[in-house]
Amino acid sequence: MDYFFLEGEIPNCDPQKAAVHVIPAPLETSVSYGGGTAAGPAAILEASTQLELWNGRSCPAEAGIYTAPVTDCSSSTESALDSIESATAFAVECGAVPMVLGGEHTVTLGALRALKKKHGTFGIVQFDAHADLRSSYEGDPLSHACVMRRAVDDLGLPVFQLGVRALCLEEVEFRKETSSVWHIDAREFYLKGIPVELLPADFPERIYISFDVDGLDPSVIRATGTPVPGGIGWHDALTLIEKAVSGRKVIGADVVELAPQEGDHASDFAATQLAYELIGCCVYGMR
Repeated sequence: MDYFFLEGEIPNCDPQKAAVHVIPAPLETSVSYGGGTAAGPAAILEASTQLELWNGRSCPAEAGIYTAPVTDCSSSTESALDSIESATAFAVECGAVPMVLGGEHTVTLGALRALKKKHGTFGIVQFDAHADLRSSYEGDPLSHACVMRRAVDDLGLPVFQLGVRALCLEEVEFRKETSSVWHIDAREFYLKGIPVELLPADFPERIYISFDVDGLDPSVIRATGTPVPGGIGWHDALTLIEKAVSGRKVIGADVVELAPQEGDHASDFAATQLAYELIGCCVYGMR
């Protein structure tokens, strides 16, 4: 890729000194509707050259950001996940927090595998239009539509879902049957607003934030494979992130499923601003 995160504003930090490792992961093997997610990481890195360092509360870049080499996603999904896991493990070894840029949502699994080995149990806070809880989709258990099912079933991690508004019956039933998935869907936010206390008191102190950009309303980000109306607005998303982070430690994050479209710089920039906000959470929390 031609850019590193915030190129032109900061140097690409020494990985051993950086607080955050940005990991580009252009995986696109199971896209089921609109394509283009393989171009998402490059678009985010290019748009980051236009970011302001001050995000309204702090200057997360001051802590040091290292942009890792692009992970190899050119062969099988499992091989790509191994590459993402390796890059995430390296970030952890350096004492940094991984920030993965997708690519389709399956990239999250590679990061989760590495963090599971390091931290054991932690919680996942998932922003998404879709539940991603299918056991398999189109014959593929590693589909983007199955990533949170893999997190629950294979890694034993609890998930809190925010903004979902498109589910299949299998996912509805799985939510009812398991004690590992909490959710506040988009319709509930519309009817009741954002609760004062977001996460359950017994949700893990360590959290990983996985942000599929289709969790946002298409008026904020339209450039994604399956945009669904009725999503989360920008400032509500920031409020939800703030509430999720409060009293907890962010051990990793991702922004996935951006599918850049010619002429739609707004979507690219919004995804990039979101990534920088999450980097701020990794470094400082929300302050």
